[in-house]
Amino acid sequence: MILGMTTFTFVHVALSLIGILTGLIVALGLLASVRLDSLTAIFLLTTALTSITGFLFPFRGVTPGIVIGILSVVTLAIAILARYGRKLAGPWRWIYAVTLMISLYLNVFVLIVQLFEKVPALRALAPTKTEPPFKMTQLAALIVFFVWTIFAAVRFRPAAD
Repeated sequence: MILGMTTFTFVHVALSLIGILTGLIVALGLLASVRLDSLTAIFLLTTALTSITGFLFPFRGVTPGIVIGILSVVTLAIAILARYGRKLAGPWRWIYAVTLMISLYLNVFVLIVQLFEKVPALRALAPTKTEPPFKMTQLAALIVFFVWTIFAAVRFRPAAD
């Protein structure tokens, strides 16, 4: 056990946090039309591995986590196709920016859920995750990512490969 987690859970969480950190940097790069190729590759890989390892936890039926994992895999596949397969040509530039941002948002959405489940002070504020503190936090994240995604899609105009 590592920090009270199984090794598998620890690896899953570490991948997720690396994905979020690198994703935030890459998302800022979108606003400046900078590709940040190495960090982008790390973000896409760790976020894909986060989603894949999420499917390896014990299956207890279709849960919101499973649905988010499926959405994440689909958006990541499109982002990878846009970036590496279509090389950001034509509409693939904004498709890449939007799907990258959605993938990052989904990771942050799950982070917020996990924080409200695992951090005692947050769990006390929203034990069922139907209380206003949880809903307002998720709404704030959604609004920030919605606006950020629009700006990223419009402003991301990198130099060609």
